[in-house]
Amino acid sequence: MKRKVHLAVDLGASSGRVLAGLFDGETLELAEVHRFANGPVNVNGRLYWRTFELWHNILAGLRLAARQFGDEIVSVGVDAWGIDFGLLDRNGELLGAPIAYRDARTNGGFDRAFAVVPREEIFAETGLQFMEINTLYQLHAAQQIGSPPLDRAARLLHMPDLFHWMLTGEQANEATIASTSQLFNPRTRTWSDKLIERFGFPREIFGQILEPGTMLGPLLAHVAEETGLKNVNVVLPGSHDTASAVLSVPAATANWAYISSGTWSLMGIERSAPVINDDAFNWNFTNEGGVAGTTRLLKNISGLWLVQECQRVWKSQGHDYDWQQLTELAQEAEPLAAVVDLGDPRLIAPREMPATLATLAHESGQSAPETHGAIVRTALESLALKYREELGRLEHLGGSPIEHLHVVGGGTQNRLLCQLTADACNRPVLAGPVEATAIGNVLMQAIAAGEVADVPQAREVVRRSCDLVEYHPHEVDRWEEAAERLTTSLSPRSVTGG
Repeated sequence: MKRKVHLAVDLGASSGRVLAGLFDGETLELAEVHRFANGPVNVNGRLYWRTFELWHNILAGLRLAARQFGDEIVSVGVDAWGIDFGLLDRNGELLGAPIAYRDARTNGGFDRAFAVVPREEIFAETGLQFMEINTLYQLHAAQQIGSPPLDRAARLLHMPDLFHWMLTGEQANEATIASTSQLFNPRTRTWSDKLIERFGFPREIFGQILEPGTMLGPLLAHVAEETGLKNVNVVLPGSHDTASAVLSVPAATANWAYISSGTWSLMGIERSAPVINDDAFNWNFTNEGGVAGTTRLLKNISGLWLVQECQRVWKSQGHDYDWQQLTELAQEAEPLAAVVDLGDPRLIAPREMPATLATLAHESGQSAPETHGAIVRTALESLALKYREELGRLEHLGGSPIEHLHVVGGGTQNRLLCQLTADACNRPVLAGPVEATAIGNVLMQAIAAGEVADVPQAREVVRRSCDLVEYHPHEVDRWEEAAERLTTSLSPRSVTGG
C-alpha cells in the first residue's frame, strides 16, 4: 500500500507536540514535526491555560507537516489531558480561557458536592475515582461563585474537543475524554443525566458523545488555507491521552495489565464493562472510557515524579544530575534497604522530596537512606512495591490472574525501574513503546481510514514497528520480605485507602 501519513497533536500539561505517523500498511514510524511548551498562567489569582498560544503552535506544526509530507497526509487528531474544559456560547464564541485543574477554586469541593449527592451515589453512577479537580467539582465551584461564563454557556468542550472544534467547527464530545468528568455513565457511555439534574447544571451544555474513530469532518477552509493541508479530515482518536496510550499496548495474549509510566503511573486492565463495586470504591480505582467500547479499570499512582522532585531539589543544591547519572547511583546503592508507603499524603506535594522519603523510612523503623543513590533507589523500589500491591487488587477486581505486565511511555527508558517492577510483581515485563500516546492516536486514525482492521491488528503493528525490551523477575524471596516489612508499617489509612 502507498504510504499514508496521519498527524497526532499530543498535548500535555507542560508541553505539546505535533507528530507525523508514517504508515506503509505493515509498520509505523513516528516523526516529530513541532514541539512547544505549555503551562498555566496566573492572572489575578486564577490559573488559565494558554489556549490561543496552543492553537498558534498547533497551526505552526500543521504547516510544517504540510511542507514535509504534502498530499500523503490523510487525517489529524488531538489527544490531551482530561478534566479541563472550555465553554462556548450560543453564537459559538469561546467564553474566556479554560481554567487549569490546579486552580484553587475546587479546594473543599468534596464537602460541597457530597452535601448535594453522597460520595457513594456519585461512584455508583460514574465508577470514577475521586479527585477534587474533576470536571464535576470545577463546574460546581463555578456554579457556587456565580461564574458568568457558566451562566452564558451553551456547550462544554473538554480540551481536545475544543481544539477539534477549532479545526472543524464541529462541537462534539469524545467518549474517552468525557469519561474523565465524573459526569459520565460508563455503563451507557452517555452523560449522567441523573447527576447533571441533581447538581442543577444546564443540560444543554453537554452535547452528543462520539466514539473514537469517528470522522468528525474536514478542516475548516481557513485552517486548510493557513496550514496548506488539502483534503485532510479530522478523526477522533482516544482523545484522552491515556486511552490512546493503552491502544498502543503491544499485547498478543490475554490476561495482561499495563502501566503507562511517566511523571505519573497509570496501572490498569482493559475490560469489556466497568467494575463498580465496594472494593473498587474503597480502593479508589477508576473506570475510564477506552477505545472500541472498552473500559480502562485503573489506578493513578505516583510515578517518576518522585525522582524528578529529588532531581529538582539536588539541582538547587548544586548537583545537576541527568537521568542516567541518577540511575547509576541507584544501581550502586544497597537493594531494598528501605521502602516507604507511597500512599502517605506527605508525598503529594512535599517541599523537599529527599527529606520526606528519608523521614518516612525512619518512621517505619528502617534506616533512612542518606546518599542520593540510596534515596533514588528507595523511591524506585517503593514504586515497584506499589505496583505489586495494585496488581493484586487488579486481579481481584478483574476476576482472573494477570500473567504479563506491559510498560509503555517515557518510563520504559528507565531500565532499572522496569527490572524492579518485574522483580516486585514476579511477572515478566515487556517495555515499550516509548511514544505510546502518539502511536495510539495515529493508529486510531488508521483504523478509521480502513488501513488497520481493528485494535488487535493495531497492536500487531506496534509489535512489528517498535523495539520492545523484556524483563524477567528474579530475587523473588527478597521482594516478598520487603513487601511484608512495608505492610507491617502501614497505617490503617493506607491499608484501606490505597
